[in-house]
Amino acid sequence: MTRTSTAEVTATTTYREAMREAMREAMRADDRVFLMGEDVGRYGGAFGVSLGLLEEFGPERVRDTPLSESAFVGAGIGAALAGLRPIVEVMTVNFSLLALDQIVNNAATLLHMSGGQLAVPLVIRMTTGAGRQLAAQHSHSLEGWYAHIPGIRVLAPATIEDARQMLAPALADPDPVIIFEHGSLYNASGPSAQEARPADLATAAVRRQGTDISLITYGGSLPKTLDAAERLAADGIAAEVLDLRTLRPLDQNAIVATVSHTHRAVVIDEAWRTGSLAAEISARIMEGAFYELDAPVERVCGAELPIPYAHHLEQAALPQTEDIVAAAHRAVD
Repeated sequence: MTRTSTAEVTATTTYREAMREAMREAMRADDRVFLMGEDVGRYGGAFGVSLGLLEEFGPERVRDTPLSESAFVGAGIGAALAGLRPIVEVMTVNFSLLALDQIVNNAATLLHMSGGQLAVPLVIRMTTGAGRQLAAQHSHSLEGWYAHIPGIRVLAPATIEDARQMLAPALADPDPVIIFEHGSLYNASGPSAQEARPADLATAAVRRQGTDISLITYGGSLPKTLDAAERLAADGIAAEVLDLRTLRPLDQNAIVATVSHTHRAVVIDEAWRTGSLAAEISARIMEGAFYELDAPVERVCGAELPIPYAHHLEQAALPQTEDIVAAAHRAVD
């Protein structure tokens, strides 16, 4: 389990810019690294993450692809097998379902099926999550689906620091890595470290220390969870906030450690409750820290329906700060 970095900072940047800078640094450092995906070149990416990279690195290393996720993810797998280090951008997690066969049956299995001869050092970036009125085809949180699959690493950078620092070690991983970027985070701004230090992809991070209850979350739910911790502090409840960061493999030690410290837990997960990461984390708490609990584990998850388009309905379907505060009070009171 890691603690939030206190490295010297020199400027303010956004999550989007941090991810772009991470790609720029990777491409400058290694000629094998290239970016491919829908509209990543001339348009600069559907969410503006790759703006300017085509002009700097050229069309050989910033490649616009046809609208066929199965085709260009498959091409990325082939490039990785050939010794390159591709970064494949899938516009949204919903569209990645069109490439499930490539990701699950090829990228995740080839190292095992070849007896260790065929590594697939592929990074797939995709936007996830709701809150931007993009309706059901663009807004679901399917991280838990991918976290179910052996053979891949699943990352969910929730901070500017992680957006900048997770890409380099992901590219160095011999296994395929999926990076989930929550769409609500792209405009988030904050201090930027003077030098990017590769993140430890094996550990969760305590974003706020507390003694009364653990709030366990990841990705786009982290800002709401930190807001909830502030509100709980005003009520005299000291909440510890654990950012999972890596969803496969989960940092079991960090989960058990925070619950053993506070003896209560709320798991916040934007995805649907049934069969969710929240369910997996709850089970791990029961297996590893059952006798440390002073109250049942609470879960705050998204409503079990396709994400609505209308703003007020979308907000009603998603975990909100008020829901987290209420769940914490149920556990503590």
